[in-house]
Amino acid sequence: MFSRRLVLGSAAGVALAPVLAKAAPASAAITRAAQALPISGEERAARIAKVQRLMQQANIGALLVEPGSSLVYFTGVEWWRSERLTAALIPAEGDVVVVTPFFEAPSIRESLAIPATIRTWNEHENPLKLVADWVREKKLTAKPVAIEETVRHFIVDGLQKALPGVQVVNGAGVVRGCRMHKSAAEIALMKAAADITTSAFRAVGGQIAAGMTPGDIEALIIAETAKRGGKGGDALVLIGEATAYPHGSHKPQIVREGESILLDGGCSVHGYVSDISRSFVFGEPSKRQRDVWAQVRQGQQIAFEAAQIRRSCGSVDDAVRGWYEKIGYGPGYALPGLSHRTGHGIGMDGHEPVNLVHGETTPLAAGMCFSNEPGLYIPGNFGIRLEDCFYMTEQGPEWFSVPPPSIDRPFS
Repeated sequence: MFSRRLVLGSAAGVALAPVLAKAAPASAAITRAAQALPISGEERAARIAKVQRLMQQANIGALLVEPGSSLVYFTGVEWWRSERLTAALIPAEGDVVVVTPFFEAPSIRESLAIPATIRTWNEHENPLKLVADWVREKKLTAKPVAIEETVRHFIVDGLQKALPGVQVVNGAGVVRGCRMHKSAAEIALMKAAADITTSAFRAVGGQIAAGMTPGDIEALIIAETAKRGGKGGDALVLIGEATAYPHGSHKPQIVREGESILLDGGCSVHGYVSDISRSFVFGEPSKRQRDVWAQVRQGQQIAFEAAQIRRSCGSVDDAVRGWYEKIGYGPGYALPGLSHRTGHGIGMDGHEPVNLVHGETTPLAAGMCFSNEPGLYIPGNFGIRLEDCFYMTEQGPEWFSVPPPSIDRPFS
């Protein structure tokens, strides 16, 4: 679920906490992070070959990708988006070209992980004219030019003006056809990221004390994640009533006896991420807290078992939501109940297409990766969210991180 952060106040803990979990040694997670191998040049070459096959099947002449995770995925270039165009142009046949400002070319050349030509433009020139000239040079004007789905409007608009008569289309189909199906190397990196996050959460659980704020706990998560070699490590930390709202509240929150606590976060290893949530109670849980926690854990298991090859992604959400309605939640997205989708795709981005949500007809296939987080939320009271990610194999789903067994062992 983790998709944004609330900026919350911080104060030092003022009382000793009951021991929620013994801080497990970080050595195993550190070792996995250190041993994790980045994506090879050979794998990136295979990605280019695959997207070109998909483009040929779709009768697309070229694909334009600007900075972001898709640019890293195909070329290895880690760049940022600004008013100055840097973009990769992938033809349906032939070598990739990268268009970038003249003064950025040395930096782009350093980070390229595939063979590619670099074409530059100067500050007084229109970079989209350079793109259009390349399309004409390659004799691609008879076919559509596809745009990676997150490319900004001013680029699309400029390209259409520079290439009158050439159809500009959405390239989501060919990009998703590659990125939605993770390789063994990608899955290994996501496993390493999940190991780091679960280990960091386990260590933080034993340090939470009465009087702490979300900011205090987030600082612990960041520090423990860094110790284990994870990049990033920010987390959404919710306490008390704020746990009833999926992305929290700006109201002051403080750890007290009997309060629900929700940790939601992840990290990155060589560009691949984790996304994990843990809910627990500081002190002794009430019967209702125990019941709702157990119901969410059962919801996770229902989703996991429903995720089978060739079934639709939407059917996973339907299975969970149907059971929740039978035990008195909902109906649908109504509260108390599950007010968001059961899960989202994950990989290089924390949220990727497609989602485990009602109505999604995309069939589940090997290599697809998802979060599994069918939380239950009781406005004005508390919420429980457990989130673990899984990946699809031909035999069914496999966990990246194994869900905890009980509210009393929230980090096992």
